[in-house]
Amino acid sequence: MQKRKRIDFLACALLVLCLASCGEDTPMVNGHVPIGVVVALTGKHAKPYGFPMQRGFELAREEINNRGDVNLTFITVDDQSSVDGAKEAVRHLVDQGVSAIVGLAISTHLKEAAPIAQENKVIAFSSVSSAAGLSGIGDFIFRTSLAVNISVPSGVMETQEKLGYKKVATIYDEIDVYAKSSNEMLRTVLEANGVEILIEETFHTGDTDFSQQLTNIMAMAPDALFISALSQEIAGILAQTPEVDFPDTIQIIAPDLTMDEVEKAGDGAEGTIGFIGWSSISDALGNQTFVRNYRAKYGIEPEPWAAQSYATLYVLANAIKTAQSTHPTAIRDALAQTNFPTILGKSGAFSFDPNGDALYDQIIMVVKDGELQFFE
Repeated sequence: MQKRKRIDFLACALLVLCLASCGEDTPMVNGHVPIGVVVALTGKHAKPYGFPMQRGFELAREEINNRGDVNLTFITVDDQSSVDGAKEAVRHLVDQGVSAIVGLAISTHLKEAAPIAQENKVIAFSSVSSAAGLSGIGDFIFRTSLAVNISVPSGVMETQEKLGYKKVATIYDEIDVYAKSSNEMLRTVLEANGVEILIEETFHTGDTDFSQQLTNIMAMAPDALFISALSQEIAGILAQTPEVDFPDTIQIIAPDLTMDEVEKAGDGAEGTIGFIGWSSISDALGNQTFVRNYRAKYGIEPEPWAAQSYATLYVLANAIKTAQSTHPTAIRDALAQTNFPTILGKSGAFSFDPNGDALYDQIIMVVKDGELQFFE
């Protein structure tokens, strides 16, 4: 009996040493693969981004686990709607030994937090961030949203072809990373297409009065106005257009427009065009099933950031299944080769470019009678 105990002890010790030295896989917890989730559960980004993202992740996890191919468990950390909170959340999850972290909505946050994941060779898979170039931080960084260098050129091409605008104005948040990136890309694409930018107005994150900027824009009489901002400021700008008698002759285009901003802006959102990654009325494979399941589980209509987070977890789970490993490098390599149907875009076809940015056909939508409808 004593000899048997010594053999068992030696076997366990060898196994521990092997796992520690070989680093083949992230250990499973009760048969489940632990995934880090960084979302805003407090602060200004919680309602428009964090809560929908969390709901999308949870619905996807429930469905994936029920299928039995991969069993996922979450370690969720609140980024507190701040850069420091996002960085601390990533550090904590790296210390917990996760292979992959999902969430990280805001481009300003991802820019600062992603290098921590990259340095530790842990996957950081953002379901919302879309500023240009952030996936280029490293080969462990992936994103589900269409980066502005992908979405803006196609959006401008389609809207200009149908609307024929030749002179425009822009307004953007000069602090936020996404907003600045969006405006820079708009400037490049518009000028390349022979469109004159008459005026560029700016504001700061958290501003609530945009009347002076809108008045300045009206004075220039552009054909269209492009808004580059996060949810709160998009809604604020649109809501103030009726207050300053902003004319219907100026077409408003807000690339990241969602129903959240439409509802908050009320009549001010009518006629606004958005470049959309997901729509509840899309016929992409599995999309209507997702919409029904989301309504049944949460009792509300699904939001774009919920849909993108839902798709993110499915893409990640498929990579883990393909890799047959929980090691971050193996998952990274499988993600890079992704060719997987999702609920996003027009057709649902989803892949990554060499930098880890998502590729799929975006949808152009317009607000009609208070609802987002296909832009025809």
